[in-house]
Amino acid sequence: MGEFELIRNYFAAAPCAQGGEGVALGIGDDCALLAVPPGEQLAVSTDTLVAGVHFPDPCDPFLLGQRSLAVAVSDLAAMGAKPFAFTLALTLPTVTADWLQAYARGLNQMAQACGVALVGGDTTRGPLSLTMTVFGHVPGSQALTRGGAQPGDLLCVGGELGNAAGALALVLGQRHAEPAIAEPLLAHYWSPRPQVALGLALRGKASAAMDISDGLLADCGHIALASGVALQVERDRLPLSNALVAFLGGADATQVALSGGDDYVLLFAVPPSRLPALQAEGWPIHVIGSVLAGQGVTLVDDVGHDITPQIRGYQHFRETP
Repeated sequence: MGEFELIRNYFAAAPCAQGGEGVALGIGDDCALLAVPPGEQLAVSTDTLVAGVHFPDPCDPFLLGQRSLAVAVSDLAAMGAKPFAFTLALTLPTVTADWLQAYARGLNQMAQACGVALVGGDTTRGPLSLTMTVFGHVPGSQALTRGGAQPGDLLCVGGELGNAAGALALVLGQRHAEPAIAEPLLAHYWSPRPQVALGLALRGKASAAMDISDGLLADCGHIALASGVALQVERDRLPLSNALVAFLGGADATQVALSGGDDYVLLFAVPPSRLPALQAEGWPIHVIGSVLAGQGVTLVDDVGHDITPQIRGYQHFRETP
C-alpha cells in the first residue's frame, strides 16, 4: 500500500476529516486553510510521541489513537483556547491494515470528543512515532499563560493526580489489579480527557495556567519561573483517587502524584476572590497550595516543614551521574 492510498483509506475518509467550523480547506491539497474568527488569536501546539519512550510498543492501536491526540489537545485547554483542527505526522515501520484501522478508529473517537478536525499531515517509514499539531483560537488578550501568577493567589488543579503514572505498572504488565482498581487508572493513561471546558471557564479568572504532563512539582517550576514567584504545595491537600491509593498505598500514591506525570489536568493560579464563582459552577477544582513572593517550588507537610524531593518530574535529556 502506498502513502497516498494509506492516507485516503484510513484517514481522509474518517468522519473527523470531513471539515468543520474554522476549516476552509482540509485534506487533499498542499496546505490546509484555516479561518480564525475576527478578533481572535491562533493557538498552535505540537506534540511527538515515540514508541518505547511515551508509550509501550507493542500496544493497543485503538487506545494509542485516543492518547496521541488527547495529550496534544490538552495544551490548547491549558491556554484557554477552543480546539478546532489538527494534523498528524505518522511514522510507521510497516504498513499493517489491522493496526491502521484500529489506530484511525481511536483517533477519530477522540477527535470527535474534542471537537477537532483532521486537516492534513504526513506519513513516512521509520521507527513508530506520532506527531500531532493542534490548532485552537482564543480571543485577543484572553489566552492563559504560565506567566502572571501573583503572590496571594491560590494554587489549584482541575482534578485527581497520579492516576496515569500509577497505571504504568499495569500498562507494562508488571502488576495486576482487580477491575474496579485497574480500569479507572488505565482509562486515565490511555484516554485522558483534555480539560477544554475548564480552560475556557478560566479565561479572565486564572492568572496563570498550564497542563500537567511532566509531573506536578516539575510543572509548578515552569509557572514559578515564568511568573517570577514562589509556589508552595501542601502535600496533604493533593487530590488522590481511591483506586490509586488502593493500588499503591498512600505514600507511593503521593509520590506519583507529585512527580509521575501524564495527568493532563490543568494546574493554575487564581486570586482567592475568583475561586467561589468557579466552584459554584461545579468545576472539579482542588486548592493544593499558594503563590508567594520569592522563587522556586516548595513542598510542605501538614505542619509546614519543607519536604521538597530532589527529583520533581520527567525530563527527556536529564544527565545521569
